[in-house]
This record gives sequence, C-alpha cells and structure tokens, in this order.
Amino acid sequence: MIRSLLSGDLPRSRVLALLLVVILICLAFAPFLFPGVRTVDTAARICIFIVLVASYDLLLGYGGIVSFAHTMFFGMGAYGVALTSTHMGRGFDALAIGSISGAALAAVLALLIGLFSLRVRAIFFAMITLAVASAVAVLVSQLSGLTGGEDGLTFKTPRELGPAFKFGKETFDGTLFGVKLNGKLLTYYLIFGGSALLFLALLRVVNSPFGRVLQAIRENDFRAEAIGYRVVYYRVTATCLSAAIAALSGSLYAIWLRYVGPDTTLSMTIMIDILLMVVIGGMGTIYGAVIGATLFVLAQNYLQNLMGVLSSMTEGLPLLPELLSPDRWLLWLGVLFILSVYFFPSGVVGRLRGQR
Repeated sequence: MIRSLLSGDLPRSRVLALLLVVILICLAFAPFLFPGVRTVDTAARICIFIVLVASYDLLLGYGGIVSFAHTMFFGMGAYGVALTSTHMGRGFDALAIGSISGAALAAVLALLIGLFSLRVRAIFFAMITLAVASAVAVLVSQLSGLTGGEDGLTFKTPRELGPAFKFGKETFDGTLFGVKLNGKLLTYYLIFGGSALLFLALLRVVNSPFGRVLQAIRENDFRAEAIGYRVVYYRVTATCLSAAIAALSGSLYAIWLRYVGPDTTLSMTIMIDILLMVVIGGMGTIYGAVIGATLFVLAQNYLQNLMGVLSSMTEGLPLLPELLSPDRWLLWLGVLFILSVYFFPSGVVGRLRGQR
C-alpha cells in the first residue's frame, strides 16, 4: 500500500526513510508535539514550502528548465483567494473559487510564456520569466485599488477556520492533550492535508511515463526529439503543471496567513529561497523538497535564537561572542549553505541514496 501511495518511488536509503518518517510525524502532530503559535506557524510554512519547492523541482530537477517566475504563480494563487474572499465574503466557496481561479490563471500564463519561449531554447524561458515576474510584481504594487498595493490585503476566512470557533466541548471538553480544539487547529490540518495531497500528486507525475520522458529531455533534448517525443509539448505541459501547483500552494499560504502582500508572495527573495531549498535537498529528487524546505525554514526561524544562546555561552572568550552574535545569522546561513553544497554536491537526498 505504501509503495502504491508513493507511486513506487521509495526513499531507497534507510537514513533517508528515517528522516522522512520523523519529519512526517512531526508535521502530522505538530500542534500537539510542539504547542505554541510560532512552532505551529513554522510547521505550516514547512508544509506549504515542501509543495512549492517540489513543484519547482518538477521544472528544474526533472525538466532542466530554469524559471524565475515561480513566486509569481505562487502569488496568483494567494491573491486569487484574497480577492474572492474580499469580494464574495467569508466562505469555503470563496476559498475554492479563488484557489481554482488562481491555479487556472497561472497555468494559462505559463502556457503563453512557454509557447513563446520554450520553442527556442530553455535559457530564453528563464529570461522571459524574470521579466514577466518583475512586471507582475510592479503591477500588483501599483494597482492599489484592487490588490491593496504595498500594504497588501487582509481578509476573513470561514468562521470554522478562525481561532474563535470551538469544537469538541461535549466529547473532549474543548481540549485534547492540552491543546485547544479551535478553528486554528482545523486550519493547520487543512494546510497539512492539502499539502500532502499535492505532494503525492507530484510524486505520481514524476514517476509516470510523462515524468520519465521529461527526464530524458533533460538529459538530451535532441535525442528525445529524434526518437519522436515533442520536446516543446512536454516542456510546456510541465510548466503549466508546475505553475498550477505553485498557485495552489500559494492559496494554502494565504488561507494560513489570512493576508497577502507583494513581500510575502511575490518577492524575489522567496524565489532565491526556493532555489536554495532545491539545491540543499537535491535536484531531481522529489523527496529533496521535504528535506530542503524543512532544513531551510527551521534555519530561518531558529538559527538566530540558537546563535543567541551560543553567543551567551561563549561570553568571556575572545572573538567568538562577536562572531556568534544573532545579528550575523544571515552570514552563518550562507556559510551553512556553502558547506551543504560542498559536502552534498548532489543534495542531501542524492548523497544519502548514493550511500545505501
């Protein structure tokens, strides 16, 4: 059953399997294992970024296509939910219509970009996506009447997903293992369930005949064309699929935050983060998205705190407290990235699979 669920793509490494199981258990029971606003928020972000990074890996790792517009598609899904919730009012129908509309619009835009640029060479696709993503980010910032401009949009989700909604009073007296049963808990499991389904769908895609042809095109597109595969067709289809799933992950992000803005969904900084997560986890290994997103989001949220503790522990020693100052956390994040690339050139998953 597990083999079928994972589309026959098992971890192929005991250490990797153990890591994935630990991450799955931690994410599945995060509200109960790590109660607290910040920890649950971190777990939700990990779930969303796993899907976002996996969808980008479909393009880069499996298709060999470099895109700089993934945050644009991510933002389309987020803004789709925000706009429908703002204009239709709070309700699950607004969330569903916003998510589907955002994904459809992202797929159509990806189709247009792909048809214009992927017919020539993949590098032109990268250049065009960079230009289009920059133009869309500027447009969203300037259309303040529709998108809220730089301030973004705050919207309301259904009452059942709000912290004021309580359930389980008769059965569990409103708490389970010390955790309040409220709408925020339901929202977390909506994010977790949605992310799990999208990840399994991506796993199915990359292990299908379509995914194998995509890998053949990545290795040698001329040979793939020569034996009868329409390279443009496969590349454009992968681009549309990747864009639609990125938009759906953006919808989940908007539902979790109940806010969208250019900095939270369309920023080039997020695009660079996605690239780093793919490289750390391992390109062309869909499980690399799980490892890369988990390590990176944890480092973003807790490295500064860890350095504060280390700095206070080394007080009295020369130079070390200054080097370990929490203000230098970005420097150490860069050092950790360089070390990960040096010791894991094929990514963590690639290295672990090579050691089995």
